[in-house]
Amino acid sequence: MYFVVKAVLRNLLLPPAGPLILAMIGALLMWRRRRFGGVLLAGGLASLWLFSTPIVADAVSRLAEHYPALDLSKPTNAHAIVILGGGEERDFAPEYLGPEADFGLLERLSYGAYVARQTGLPILVSGAPSEAIAMRTSLARDFGVATRWVDNQSRDTYENARFSARMLIPEGITRIILVTSSTHLFRAAHEYQSAGFDVVPAPAGVWAPREIGVFRLVPGPAALMRSNLAVYELIGEPVRRLQAALGLRERFDKKAAGVAVN
Repeated sequence: MYFVVKAVLRNLLLPPAGPLILAMIGALLMWRRRRFGGVLLAGGLASLWLFSTPIVADAVSRLAEHYPALDLSKPTNAHAIVILGGGEERDFAPEYLGPEADFGLLERLSYGAYVARQTGLPILVSGAPSEAIAMRTSLARDFGVATRWVDNQSRDTYENARFSARMLIPEGITRIILVTSSTHLFRAAHEYQSAGFDVVPAPAGVWAPREIGVFRLVPGPAALMRSNLAVYELIGEPVRRLQAALGLRERFDKKAAGVAVN
């Protein structure tokens, strides 16, 4: 129930649903409180427009990013690479006759495979059941990179860290290269550190100029997706700290919380 509620709230509060709901409430209120309803309606539509523009999406993305691109010319002294799930996957892609990673998940896998080829380190993939299968399959089929460990139980970043610790720490692996999206990495690194790891951050999709000129002001679905992910992380890190301070995850997720950490 905890994970269902969290997923529903995420989809309802973040753009595009959040601004649209605000606009709908404003439209309904205009019948009785015209001025207040008008403000909510205009605010909802305006925020949806802004979050859909590349200039705003880039701004919130840069706020959520905390680490530069990993410099692989320098030694990492890591023992393994951990690639986190997140994004989209298809259980069965007709063109592949099997599972396939999509969008943000594919970006993480592509970069994780690149890091593995550069360092020669073994890979752990961590995600939900169908997600982990798609990750392992895509790494082997699309990038020619094998996966040594598969965590297919994790439903969120807290569980990613705990179940990764269950697999790696007993083998003496405590320093890892952590691969995930650039906006997600700050929160993910804290979860893995609290699980007993020394983390080398390896952000995928680090901010760089995309749209140019007037197109930075033109709304589009790609910018809206970037805004959605960045806003989620800007909210998610304070929520993570609050949950840690109150011990909420230990109460609601005893299976993951029971994993021994250093």
